[in-house]
Amino acid sequence: MGKGPRETRIDTVVADVESLCLARGVYMIGPEKGLFLRGLVERARPGFVVECGTALGYSGLHILSALQSIGKGMLFTVEIDPIRAREAVKNFCRAGVSELVEVMVGDAAEVLKGIAGSVDFLLLDNNFENYYKSFLAVRRRLADGALIVADNAGIGASAMADYLGHVRSRFTSELRWFDTALPWADHDAMEVTVFKTISA
Repeated sequence: MGKGPRETRIDTVVADVESLCLARGVYMIGPEKGLFLRGLVERARPGFVVECGTALGYSGLHILSALQSIGKGMLFTVEIDPIRAREAVKNFCRAGVSELVEVMVGDAAEVLKGIAGSVDFLLLDNNFENYYKSFLAVRRRLADGALIVADNAGIGASAMADYLGHVRSRFTSELRWFDTALPWADHDAMEVTVFKTISA
């Protein structure tokens, strides 16, 4: 089955953003983890996704592609750099998915304290030291069974040790490794956690 025009449009923008990130040294998850993330979102079928660390919108585009594929869901993404946030908005518009995403500028650990609604899927991809604070800020809004994905759990393990220690001691959590072939990491991992309110 061929790709529809909107899906092709997203993939074109994903490729463009990937090239931009590589040229400018902007961290991104890369194609291997990007496809894995898409698959997780498609299987989870979330109504509301929160992303910490928008950058130029690379991960967000993968998430939005999955949301389009399942025909439901919204993305709320937080970026601390206003210039990058504006670029991400432009990329979401170019991809034709701006109606499915809200981009907020600020520190995720602060912004998420005011979030409303139930969060079904959380991607942590901001500063490693901020993972635990961001998780704590949104924890009360996480739905039972929500999926949490923490990027760079290989190269950033020591800096996010407080977060990893917390989720591994309380929830079902798995470390998934990838050959990334990116300038900053040939090999990296994602921590995938299933949140349970009874254990929180």
